[in-house]
Amino acid sequence: MKKRWLVNLILLAVVAGLVAFLYLRPKADAEQSTMHDLSTYKLAEFNAIRVEFPTQAPVTFAKVDGYWRITAPVNMRADQASVQRILSIIAAQSSDKISGGDMGKFGLTNPELKLKLVRKEGDLEEFTFGTHNPVTEEQYVAHRNNVYLVSNGYAEAAATQLIELIDKAPLKPTEKVVGFEFGRLEQWQDANLKVDIVDGKWKASIAAAKPQQNELNEWLDFSWLHNPAKSVEMYTPDRKLTYPSFEIKMADGSKVHFDKIQESPDLLLARPDEGLIYHFPSDIGFSMLNPPLNIPSK
Repeated sequence: MKKRWLVNLILLAVVAGLVAFLYLRPKADAEQSTMHDLSTYKLAEFNAIRVEFPTQAPVTFAKVDGYWRITAPVNMRADQASVQRILSIIAAQSSDKISGGDMGKFGLTNPELKLKLVRKEGDLEEFTFGTHNPVTEEQYVAHRNNVYLVSNGYAEAAATQLIELIDKAPLKPTEKVVGFEFGRLEQWQDANLKVDIVDGKWKASIAAAKPQQNELNEWLDFSWLHNPAKSVEMYTPDRKLTYPSFEIKMADGSKVHFDKIQESPDLLLARPDEGLIYHFPSDIGFSMLNPPLNIPSK
């Protein structure tokens, strides 16, 4: 008798679990369907951004030749990923949507910041960031007379410090490297080292060098083309000071000049035309300034 009751209890538990699953599943789908999109825009629709703050100068961006630049308060290449994070508000979703109502109670009449996005057609889309909900710790955002609750990460992305919004790559994405002139660096001064790509192949000015094409291609790729600095700082050249330097030759005939400000504990490379100093770890810096040439030791 006890075994029969035990079997019945097990069957009852299985049936109850199945009923609960079937009951809760459509409810979860219904809850998911209540999510509200803040917009239906796409990233490619925008070519200008303006971030406004209550007590400091606005930060503006513009897309030039397919890449974002900071246009105020400085004119510099922007970190593309940082700009994408600012624009990500257009893809935000919220479980709360309030139409109309008193904007003041959400802190939207004196907002924390305003994010103005300009579409290619000239249309302006504005997102206003207000106070934070004390329960969910989410932030109230207004767009087109509607108020939403979203993660505070969107405001944090827009309020990123200016220096962190600057592109940390030492070379522009449009610059095509065809050679290096390292002869003004201490270790290459006697050899007056030049490393060039001629007819698609690397050549070194040192006769004893035996450059391997794959090694130099990897060196260029990992040391220069895909090697962002860990940080940057503003740079104003001092005409009274002379630093070891080198130049990188471009396919269009131009040259990019770098001053070596410091080699240790971090390598500091200054690019005067960009007005920046790039900070690299010393081990990576050594690789940047010493291409693999396979020179036999004496």
